Amino acid sequence: MIRPIDRLLAIMARLRDPERGCPWDREQDFATIAPYTIEEAYEVADAIERSDMMALKDELGDLLFQVVFHARMAEEQGRFDFGAVVEAVTAKMIRRHPHVFGDDEAKTDAAAQKDFWEKLKERERATSGHTSLLDDVASALPALTRAEKLQRRASTIGFDWNNADLVLDKLAEEAREILAAETQDEREDEIGDLLFVVANLARHLKVDPEAALRRTNAKFTRRFRHIEAGLAAKGIRPGDASLDEMEALWVEAKAKERGS
Repeated sequence: MIRPIDRLLAIMARLRDPERGCPWDREQDFATIAPYTIEEAYEVADAIERSDMMALKDELGDLLFQVVFHARMAEEQGRFDFGAVVEAVTAKMIRRHPHVFGDDEAKTDAAAQKDFWEKLKERERATSGHTSLLDDVASALPALTRAEKLQRRASTIGFDWNNADLVLDKLAEEAREILAAETQDEREDEIGDLLFVVANLARHLKVDPEAALRRTNAKFTRRFRHIEAGLAAKGIRPGDASLDEMEALWVEAKAKERGS
């Protein structure tokens, strides 16, 4: 019986076949596929956020297909194949969990494990040829997520504020600097600084800034749709409504959420 993963690998090989494959799939490369890989990861996160298990099954499949796609292109270039990808992550997980796989003396509490992971990753970075502590923080990450990871990495050598109160002081300082900015370029710099500090504040408060912003985006979308529905019920087109009318419906949406 053919295993599902073997069938998927065979399908991918057929799609990339120079003679019988799909014209679109054949002309893709790592760079053109990368945006789809990122998109599929976000769709996995979206399904989880909506607690939609059927959608999650489908989205995980789409994400797995992205891994298979990249591995196939690498195999065609003689670099590695899907099996090597699996072997690499398998070896990494065993290496990073000695307390589970083979070392009965390894410490198992969360704090000790976190310290072990950081030291292990530091050794891995050293052997990979990275010269900076920040080298392997992926530049393609969403900006807020990357900001939080850069700050967390810098904090491992003590380059950090001591507590959230100091970050709040810095937040107020950056807000004042936005008001003082005179050019568009300066405003962009200062708003970037403000967002960077917001990410740092989130880290100190143990909040994922990307997740927090997604939550707020969902809240805004929900309340704005309430405005649209309320205006439609009154026969008012959104473009014809006054700000006061929309604000009243916004407040109504907030009150409805608090009461639910």
